[in-house]
Amino acid sequence: MAFSGTVVDDKFPDKGYTEEGMNSGIREKELPEKFATTEYQVLLVAEKYQTGFDQPLLHTMYVDKRLSGIQAVQTLSRLNRIHPLKEETFVLDFVNDRQEIQEAFKQFYEGAEMGGEVQPARLYEIKAELDASGIYLAEEVLRFCEIYFKPKERQSISDHKAMNAALDPAVDRFGALLHSEEEEAELWRGKLVAFRNLYAFLSQIIPYQDSDLERLYTFLRHLSSKLPKRRSGPAYQFDDEVRLEYYRLQKIAEGSIDLKQGYARPLDGPNEVGSGLLREESITLSRLIDLLNARFGTDFNQADQFFFDQITAIAVGDERLQQAAKVNPADKFSLVFGNLLETLMLERMDQNEAIVARFMNDPEFQQAVAANLATEACQKLGGMHNVREQLLSPKNQPGPLKTKRSSLS
Repeated sequence: MAFSGTVVDDKFPDKGYTEEGMNSGIREKELPEKFATTEYQVLLVAEKYQTGFDQPLLHTMYVDKRLSGIQAVQTLSRLNRIHPLKEETFVLDFVNDRQEIQEAFKQFYEGAEMGGEVQPARLYEIKAELDASGIYLAEEVLRFCEIYFKPKERQSISDHKAMNAALDPAVDRFGALLHSEEEEAELWRGKLVAFRNLYAFLSQIIPYQDSDLERLYTFLRHLSSKLPKRRSGPAYQFDDEVRLEYYRLQKIAEGSIDLKQGYARPLDGPNEVGSGLLREESITLSRLIDLLNARFGTDFNQADQFFFDQITAIAVGDERLQQAAKVNPADKFSLVFGNLLETLMLERMDQNEAIVARFMNDPEFQQAVAANLATEACQKLGGMHNVREQLLSPKNQPGPLKTKRSSLS
């Protein structure tokens, strides 16, 4: 067995299970060596050994976990180590689609092609917007970082209290904004997340030589965990509404995946201002995640698709949108839907922070999501003829959504 921490069975709440206990005392660092012996033939793994586990004798893998992108490549590649006694490998996959696995490996087969490049200047644009908000002050950032970056020999037990004291004024200002202008506060939170993620990536490959960026990144990284959660939006409790009662096993496919066929999608960096060519062909909502991944270099999965499904379902139930679908042409409907969509996104910031932050900060991403979700909503409402063709027409695609209070009234 390979897993971290302690697992408790609901039927036996007083008993905890650990990796070492279930392996008869074999310690974690001994496990790879023990598994290489003839005594053990099967290794059951939960959230472990997807990278860095090199055992040439591995032959068969049973997959019961969602895999995509580089994670799929790293996990399944545990099998491809060469050994004189091994001539083939075998994967039995209960979850993933073979085409998605092929696309993941195709990116790196015979070398990877670079696609859209990261735009470092976007980092300074987001920083300027955050600075201008007044949520934090320059002296607070400096005071926090002077404590945080103190030499180890000068650190004291009171440093933690002092760092929190430097963060608290910004937390209070954000809380006040959240109480009075929730949409504006959530937009600011999205910019904070965008700056934090973009700097964490870019600082590994670009020598900025800018200590102000590093200080702000450190300050915001600690500030984000202290900010209060959003006040609005429903809380979903699926345990009371969704229950698995029956299931069946069905063989979907068998065979090898040929990487010599098909097109390898380029590797795109996290470009905050968006990139990619405009696609005018109509698509169904079930393909929206695939389109976003291909166009913007993202790595969204089925859980993210479910997030979009929820947004669409709630929008369709809105009475104002239902009325708009009955009496408005496609371009007018898209404006009504755009305002509602922004509200729904901000209300669900903590459900999918990555999508909401990208949506609020990338106009091209906004446009792609809004146009296709509006199309799906119209189709469900059945209020207009040929609405898909109208909404996906370039002249009718909505522009960047604004966050002013007037646009949400």
